[in-house]
Amino acid sequence: MEHSTVGRFYNSIVKFKVYEDYLDSKVTPTDLFYLQSRELARKLVEHGHKGTVLSREEFEERKAAAEAEQSSVFYNRSRTPTLASAGKELKDNFLKALAEREEANRSGKTTSIIFIRDYNTLGQEVSGYIDYAHRLKTQDFEPYFSRRKRLMPGLSDLCYYNWKTQVSTSNSSSNFEVIYDDPNGLLFKNKKDKKLLNVDPWSGPGEASSRTLLQSDLYIHVVLFDHSVRAV
Repeated sequence: MEHSTVGRFYNSIVKFKVYEDYLDSKVTPTDLFYLQSRELARKLVEHGHKGTVLSREEFEERKAAAEAEQSSVFYNRSRTPTLASAGKELKDNFLKALAEREEANRSGKTTSIIFIRDYNTLGQEVSGYIDYAHRLKTQDFEPYFSRRKRLMPGLSDLCYYNWKTQVSTSNSSSNFEVIYDDPNGLLFKNKKDKKLLNVDPWSGPGEASSRTLLQSDLYIHVVLFDHSVRAV
């Protein structure tokens, strides 16, 4: 899917409550007249007899991303930021590291990128890069620090890849521009000071940036990239 159409697609998919509603949107009254079965009509749609459609897994992934993006519109950004990690007993190294960086990312002193590789709720291996500061502004992180929710990369994050379905997306955020066609590999350009952050483990992360590999009981693979934002 072209990146320019992702937002419009999200807006259209969020109106469907479940996958069956999405399939029903492609079933016509004529189909029901001749088939005499809504279930059969849905199966014909799902199997591609009426054009290309999303699989159930792709639908659920994109709907979740759409709802996350939509909820950010209603999140109260004007309130005085409070630390979602405050008062939490954090035992995992990853959550401890996020808590240590929370204030700096909220204040704009630092912009951190989180790389996560793990399995989603469907048992599919996914990986991606998350703009921590952007997520803090658009989501409530208290459930993550309380271990009631798992922080995972999604279709609306900087980069996302599903190793089973091979669905791949990249999106610039309020803090970073994604550069994925550079000879040096994947780069993130900070929008404030224009410095490049290199995520290649065999290269230095770049000026004013650092790379921290973490051992976590919650994820297969976690890396944090911290960029100190310079005044411009």
